[in-house]
Amino acid sequence: MLSNITPSAGKLLISEPFLSDPNFKRSVVLIAEHEMQGTVGFILNQPSSLLLKDLVPDLWEANYPVFIGGPVEVDTVHFIHRCYDKLNSGEEIANGIYWGGNFETLKILVNNNSISENEVKFFLGYSGWGESQLAEEIKENTWIVSDKYHPDVVFSANEEELWREVIIDLGPKYAHISNFPSDPRLN
Repeated sequence: MLSNITPSAGKLLISEPFLSDPNFKRSVVLIAEHEMQGTVGFILNQPSSLLLKDLVPDLWEANYPVFIGGPVEVDTVHFIHRCYDKLNSGEEIANGIYWGGNFETLKILVNNNSISENEVKFFLGYSGWGESQLAEEIKENTWIVSDKYHPDVVFSANEEELWREVIIDLGPKYAHISNFPSDPRLN
């Protein structure tokens, strides 16, 4: 088994290099909730073609990118942030990283330019696993669980390099994986 760390809120799921599911190919998922009934997370490195202002009309200047959080409930908007001092709301899922919060307060902060892109990240939908589903996928080496990352990684603007970066951060045992071609048939 590639991963010996138990999943929990605040940890990352890093897809194995040849995962064929297009929803999760070379993805990095931040786990927001992990309980007996299942797991919820957000894909950090799959940008959509939308901006926040495209989804929320009263955020007229919100040029924040929106990411595909996963294939579940893609008609919902979620956010994570690291500005509890401004929002005074949200559930802490990792050291200084919060899930959700008062959206009305967030809208005011966005419209007043009081919050920056490196403080908040928006998602359409989420990634979800039912009871024991994620555990089975980890046993099958679909995911590597990591707690070795800096919070800046979660809010990184370099989506294309994010998967590679978190693999390298796992150390020498995993670093060689970062150089695997995305499609070995083309090698």
